[in-house]
Amino acid sequence: MTQIKAAKNALLNLSSVTLFFDDEISKLTELDKQQISYFKKELEQQKDLIILQELNIWHYYVPVKKEAVNPELLEKLRTKGCQLQAALNGNKLSEVCVINLTTEPEFVLALSEGMALANYQFLKYLKDKKKKQYSLQTIHISDKGVSQKDADELSHVIQATCLARTLINEPVSYLSATQFGKEMSKAGKDYGFSVKVLGKKEIEAKKMGGLLAVNAGSIDPPTFTIMEYKPEKVRNKKPIVLVGKGVVFDTGGLSLKPTPGSMDEMKCDMSGGAAVVGALSAIAMNKLPVHVIGLVPATDNRPGMNAVCPQDIITISDGTTVEVLNTDAEGRLILADALVWAKQYKPELCIDLATLTGAAVRAIGSYASAIMGTAEQKVMNQLAESGMRTWERTVQFPMWKEYGDEMRSDIADLKNLGGANAGQITAGKFLEHFTDYPWIHIDIAGPAYLNAPNAYRTKGGTGVGVRLLYDFIKQNYC
Repeated sequence: MTQIKAAKNALLNLSSVTLFFDDEISKLTELDKQQISYFKKELEQQKDLIILQELNIWHYYVPVKKEAVNPELLEKLRTKGCQLQAALNGNKLSEVCVINLTTEPEFVLALSEGMALANYQFLKYLKDKKKKQYSLQTIHISDKGVSQKDADELSHVIQATCLARTLINEPVSYLSATQFGKEMSKAGKDYGFSVKVLGKKEIEAKKMGGLLAVNAGSIDPPTFTIMEYKPEKVRNKKPIVLVGKGVVFDTGGLSLKPTPGSMDEMKCDMSGGAAVVGALSAIAMNKLPVHVIGLVPATDNRPGMNAVCPQDIITISDGTTVEVLNTDAEGRLILADALVWAKQYKPELCIDLATLTGAAVRAIGSYASAIMGTAEQKVMNQLAESGMRTWERTVQFPMWKEYGDEMRSDIADLKNLGGANAGQITAGKFLEHFTDYPWIHIDIAGPAYLNAPNAYRTKGGTGVGVRLLYDFIKQNYC
């Protein structure tokens, strides 16, 4: 993983990246007259990266317009960081010093964040992994406004995001529900939070009918993982509970996914669970004074064994009966048991994350997550603000009663499938039934997994939700 360190002064023996306001070229005192003339021509052509080389040392200059800190500008800088990462690795550099000549520390942090996130690779199963390994290992930040604590915080959030990405990228041949539980236990040991993994017998004892029904078609047992971070001094009297969908592979069950390619990315169906363990890891590494609990129900969804059938009726752990009309609407069934479990904590807020519906993707694509819930609008707005700051944007959908009416069954309390339209909302209304606390549902089906890189969001698992949750909790509960 790329390390980020604070440097008191520019490191003269290293290649450098210099961030400067485009109307303050005079601050580049190391340039001679010929180089200044060259820079002016490049700036006239609106070049966003200017490169100079002296012997074996490379100097990259990133001009930025003088304007107030805003989400769009920070995102542009993260994207420029991705461009720099490609250039640095192209020149086989292992270290670089990023010098900030602007007045905004946030600018250099965003630039470095983009570089580090773009530098992520998943090479575990490649025979020539050493040959393909990026050279860049360390980013030094030279800015009086950036302390080592700031650099460490950013490094930890990136490390947690990369942890989530790796979990998502692992195939189900490795990451079964049991192994997922082991990975969460390892994260707890490494980063400082407690983990308890319930096995099938304990899940049966707790009568988690949703999780057991989805697991019925698999030869591998389910798990239910409980993570808790509670330092000695916390600011919140009641915990924040994070719930993540942990379907390690989704075939659709007996309602087998019918369209070409629709099963190709389904190892990512545990991205919500990955985001939860990533968020807990970032919070624990940075020692935020907040009590947080993470819950991840995990299983694969297959059509074998004694798989649940369409029109079967199952019973969730709170006694609610559910008519299963489509076994590919399985995520809401395992989340229902987790949301019921969360009631015992009487949480200040519960947030669930899930790659839940294709409807969310059709509504807003891969550029944002769908959110809805029963939390106060102020809290929903705070989450949206964090979404803008991290550029893990959100779009809020209504939770009107009529959508819930679509989830009523004639022969059970609920059915697991609504009408043809607004599927992301009817799924949310199904989940709402199992809550009695302030709650937000985040459908990350769009941005969780990419078939091609989008700037610093690398191909495959993106780790979406980790940076969003960390920022939201830090800004509003610490």
